[in-house]
Amino acid sequence: MLGPLESEVMTSLRGLGEAPAREVRRALQGRGIRVAYTTVATILGRLFEKGLVHRRRETCRGGGRYVYRSADVEQKYLRSLLRGVVTMFGPAGVVHLNEEIAKLNPSEERELRRRLGLK
Repeated sequence: MLGPLESEVMTSLRGLGEAPAREVRRALQGRGIRVAYTTVATILGRLFEKGLVHRRRETCRGGGRYVYRSADVEQKYLRSLLRGVVTMFGPAGVVHLNEEIAKLNPSEERELRRRLGLK
Protein backbone atom coordinates (compact mmCIF):
# COMPACT_ATOMS: atom_id res chain seq x y z
CA MET A 1 0.00 0.00 0.00
CA LEU A 2 1.26 3.46 -0.86
CA GLY A 3 1.34 6.30 1.61
CA PRO A 4 0.01 9.75 0.68
CA LEU A 5 3.41 11.20 -0.22
CA GLU A 6 4.38 8.07 -2.17
CA SER A 7 1.17 8.47 -4.18
CA GLU A 8 1.97 12.13 -4.86
CA VAL A 9 5.48 11.21 -6.01
CA MET A 10 4.06 8.54 -8.34
CA THR A 11 1.56 11.02 -9.79
CA SER A 12 4.30 13.58 -10.39
CA LEU A 13 6.60 11.01 -11.95
CA ARG A 14 3.87 9.79 -14.30
CA GLY A 15 3.29 13.39 -15.39
CA LEU A 16 6.99 13.82 -16.13
CA GLY A 17 7.45 10.46 -17.82
CA GLU A 18 11.06 10.09 -16.75
CA ALA A 19 12.94 12.33 -14.33
CA PRO A 20 15.59 12.56 -11.61
CA ALA A 21 14.55 13.22 -8.01
CA ARG A 22 15.21 16.97 -8.35
CA GLU A 23 12.67 17.32 -11.17
CA VAL A 24 10.12 15.21 -9.29
CA ARG A 25 10.56 17.55 -6.30
CA ARG A 26 10.04 20.56 -8.57
CA ALA A 27 6.83 19.00 -9.95
CA LEU A 28 5.59 18.37 -6.40
CA GLN A 29 6.28 22.00 -5.50
CA GLY A 30 4.36 23.08 -8.59
CA ARG A 31 1.38 21.22 -7.15
CA GLY A 32 1.77 22.93 -3.76
CA ILE A 33 3.56 20.07 -2.00
CA ARG A 34 6.66 21.28 -0.18
CA VAL A 35 9.11 18.52 0.59
CA ALA A 36 12.89 18.22 0.88
CA TYR A 37 14.95 16.82 -1.97
CA THR A 38 16.30 14.07 0.30
CA THR A 39 12.75 13.00 1.15
CA VAL A 40 11.86 12.70 -2.53
CA ALA A 41 15.05 10.73 -3.23
CA THR A 42 14.29 8.38 -0.31
CA ILE A 43 10.71 7.82 -1.48
CA LEU A 44 11.85 7.11 -5.03
CA GLY A 45 14.36 4.60 -3.65
CA ARG A 46 11.60 2.87 -1.70
CA LEU A 47 9.30 2.83 -4.72
CA PHE A 48 12.17 1.24 -6.68
CA GLU A 49 12.54 -1.44 -3.98
CA LYS A 50 8.79 -2.13 -4.21
CA GLY A 51 9.11 -2.53 -7.98
CA LEU A 52 6.84 0.42 -8.74
CA VAL A 53 9.47 2.51 -10.52
CA HIS A 54 12.43 1.70 -12.75
CA ARG A 55 15.66 3.65 -12.58
CA ARG A 56 18.78 4.07 -14.64
CA ARG A 57 22.04 5.71 -13.72
CA GLU A 58 23.30 8.64 -15.77
CA THR A 59 26.28 10.90 -15.45
CA CYS A 60 25.73 14.56 -14.81
CA ARG A 61 27.72 17.61 -13.79
CA GLY A 62 28.01 16.57 -10.16
CA GLY A 63 28.90 12.95 -10.91
CA GLY A 64 25.98 10.55 -11.27
CA ARG A 65 22.29 10.36 -10.54
CA TYR A 66 19.31 8.09 -10.98
CA VAL A 67 16.60 8.86 -13.48
CA TYR A 68 13.25 7.28 -12.60
CA ARG A 69 10.19 6.23 -14.57
CA SER A 70 6.97 4.60 -13.50
CA ALA A 71 6.89 0.82 -13.85
CA ASP A 72 4.03 -0.88 -15.64
CA VAL A 73 3.22 -2.89 -12.53
CA GLU A 74 1.29 -0.11 -10.81
CA GLN A 75 -2.01 -1.19 -12.36
CA LYS A 76 -1.40 -4.77 -11.21
CA TYR A 77 -0.48 -3.48 -7.74
CA LEU A 78 -3.68 -1.43 -7.44
CA ARG A 79 -5.87 -4.31 -8.60
CA SER A 80 -4.17 -6.60 -6.11
CA LEU A 81 -4.81 -4.04 -3.39
CA LEU A 82 -8.50 -3.91 -4.32
CA ARG A 83 -8.74 -7.70 -4.30
CA GLY A 84 -7.16 -7.60 -0.84
CA VAL A 85 -9.86 -5.21 0.40
CA VAL A 86 -12.57 -7.53 -0.91
CA THR A 87 -10.88 -10.61 0.57
CA MET A 88 -10.23 -9.05 3.98
CA PHE A 89 -13.42 -7.08 4.48
CA GLY A 90 -15.97 -8.75 2.21
CA PRO A 91 -19.15 -6.89 1.22
CA ALA A 92 -18.74 -4.28 3.99
CA GLY A 93 -15.32 -3.35 2.59
CA VAL A 94 -16.74 -2.96 -0.90
CA VAL A 95 -19.54 -0.73 0.41
CA HIS A 96 -17.05 1.44 2.29
CA LEU A 97 -14.76 1.63 -0.75
CA ASN A 98 -17.70 2.76 -2.92
CA GLU A 99 -18.58 5.42 -0.34
CA GLU A 100 -15.01 6.72 -0.41
CA ILE A 101 -14.94 6.77 -4.22
CA ALA A 102 -18.19 8.75 -4.21
CA LYS A 103 -16.40 11.46 -2.18
CA LEU A 104 -13.76 11.99 -4.89
CA ASN A 105 -14.02 14.98 -7.17
CA PRO A 106 -14.49 14.10 -10.86
CA SER A 107 -10.82 14.56 -11.80
CA GLU A 108 -9.66 12.33 -8.93
CA GLU A 109 -12.16 9.66 -9.96
CA ARG A 110 -10.99 9.84 -13.59
CA GLU A 111 -7.37 9.50 -12.42
CA LEU A 112 -8.26 6.48 -10.28
CA ARG A 113 -10.11 4.84 -13.16
CA ARG A 114 -7.19 5.56 -15.50
CA ARG A 115 -4.70 4.07 -13.04
CA LEU A 116 -6.84 0.95 -12.70
CA GLY A 117 -7.14 0.65 -16.46
CA LEU A 118 -10.91 1.21 -16.34
CA LYS A 119 -10.97 4.51 -18.25
